[in-house]
Amino acid sequence: MMEKPDLLSFTREQLRDYAVSIGEKPYRGDQIFSFLSRGVRYEDMTSLSLALREKLEAETEFRLPTVLTKKRSRDGLTEKYLLSLIDGECVECVLMRHDYGTSLCISSQVGCRMGCRFCASTLAGKVRDLYPSEMLGQIIAAGNDSGERIDKLVLMGIGEPLDNYDNVVKFLRILNDKDGIGLGLRNVSLSTCGIVPGIEKLAGEGLPVTLSVSLHAYRDDVRRKIMPIAKKYPLDELLAACRLYFDRTGRRVSFEYTLIAGENDSREDAKGLCRLLREKMGVASHVNLIPLNRVEETGFSAPAPEAAERFAAILRSEGQNATVRRSMGADVDAACGQLRRSLQNKGKEL
Repeated sequence: MMEKPDLLSFTREQLRDYAVSIGEKPYRGDQIFSFLSRGVRYEDMTSLSLALREKLEAETEFRLPTVLTKKRSRDGLTEKYLLSLIDGECVECVLMRHDYGTSLCISSQVGCRMGCRFCASTLAGKVRDLYPSEMLGQIIAAGNDSGERIDKLVLMGIGEPLDNYDNVVKFLRILNDKDGIGLGLRNVSLSTCGIVPGIEKLAGEGLPVTLSVSLHAYRDDVRRKIMPIAKKYPLDELLAACRLYFDRTGRRVSFEYTLIAGENDSREDAKGLCRLLREKMGVASHVNLIPLNRVEETGFSAPAPEAAERFAAILRSEGQNATVRRSMGADVDAACGQLRRSLQNKGKEL
């Protein structure tokens, strides 16, 4: 629990109330909100009085992360950031340059407790949740370092967003505020391993983000082997929640499907996936195929390079909308958790 107010985690309305509580006019809260959303530190908020700036410095928390290290891919399209938080923990975010603009993949937790067997993020377990300020801070840090505006945002880095539900929802509301970063929520994707109550609750929040669900198998027994969460929420329950999300928001659900050699990459798997989504989702889904990023500790391996396109072709022939995710930043450990994991391993060696 923080002792001082974390103002970057405040909504604009909360900052207006805070300004009044310290004897200022409500519009001062609007000014502080605008400054904070751009990462401006208190001493540089020059339209505020010196006395107010000193009060903010003394009595509140400024939780903007700092760039610990950065890697740039050889093609110049990807930047991988390792960011240091105020308590010394670190998280990752990845900036990717596309024809349509710049996207940023951010983390929602330090570590992860979901235990997906192919993922580097979960190997050391969960340390703690991120505050809204620390999620916003990743956008500010990457934007300031790169000098680029972030056009699209993906909550698909370290952590499970729906396991940090309240902070993530508050972050999305702050992110969307026109007087702050002002990013439209239709340009935001939220990735989950399939926490059913969280999906159902999110469907009623009025936040039109794209829901991306990590599926990775069309059968419960295979999915349970890959993803422990499947033991709690079987496919029927998960896909019913996804259909509810589509019905309430009108937003097509994206299903992430990581291809793992010998586990879920056969022709039978492709056809089974089509049958499942046709029955449960109709036309309300899209499949995003992801060739596995190999993590040594998992023992899993990626299929042959052409396997993803072959799998996608089967899906399309069955009428299922599908794409293969373009691999970006493999030479800079751009898959979530890999850079943080390499730093942890380095620390053990020391």
